[in-house]
Amino acid sequence: MAGTLFPVIEVPEIAIPGQSVNRPYSSSVSFDFEKGDFVRDGAYRMTSSSGLETYMQWCRKVCLTERDRFLSYSTDIGIESESSLSQADRAAVESALERTITEALMVNVHTEYVRNFIFKWGADTLEVEFTVKAKQWAENAVRASYDI
Repeated sequence: MAGTLFPVIEVPEIAIPGQSVNRPYSSSVSFDFEKGDFVRDGAYRMTSSSGLETYMQWCRKVCLTERDRFLSYSTDIGIESESSLSQADRAAVESALERTITEALMVNVHTEYVRNFIFKWGADTLEVEFTVKAKQWAENAVRASYDI
């Protein structure tokens, strides 16, 4: 018997931490945030959304999720809205929300930038609108509302 005493195996290439693979966003199912359920057609089948719609739904979902609230999400998912909304004055609240939203959306390798924040204060609500630019698509506006 010719050969070696120990078997030789090929080890696959291991991803380096911090190195990301930039794959295009694929389609997924549509979600209706007002109803809190998936969008369904007349036959009660879930409808699909394009890659851009899927990315925008992800952005909105991240902005409406409180960070570290749910064990099923990593600490990268969500924003710190409660601590941001408890700041002393409006300028501090706006600054904190802008920071936490930008950090949360920049986690995604597809996000190029987040900017142009507009804050609309109501009696007991705050509406935040901002521009998100994904690397492979044009700018899109995202709107999120918070109860104060």
